[in-house]
Amino acid sequence: QVQLVESGGGLVQPGGSLRLACAASGFTFRYYVMHWYCQARGKERELVARIDKSGGVRDYSDSVKGRFTISRDNAKNTVYLQMNALRPEDSAVYYCYNPSVSAWGQGTQVIVSS
Repeated sequence: QVQLVESGGGLVQPGGSLRLACAASGFTFRYYVMHWYCQARGKERELVARIDKSGGVRDYSDSVKGRFTISRDNAKNTVYLQMNALRPEDSAVYYCYNPSVSAWGQGTQVIVSS
């Protein structure tokens, strides 16, 4: 059974940092591209970052480029999203996603507020 479990969200002040993690199980993690999405209240879910199987190729949305870093540890079956210089507009539920098997995690809430 494919399972993705996100963690690491929370309340942080503007300019702060958070590190999200997504633990994967039920599939051979190292064979798959992984994505992070976010969905703010009342908005569509949108792609934030993606990483290839080895971690050598990474893409970001324009809104997070230079502030967020996606990475993965294939030995731990985990993909990460390091979020720096957070802004109130980054507040959203963040999801990891395996596009090859269309599997979503349950999401982790990030709130950026003073």
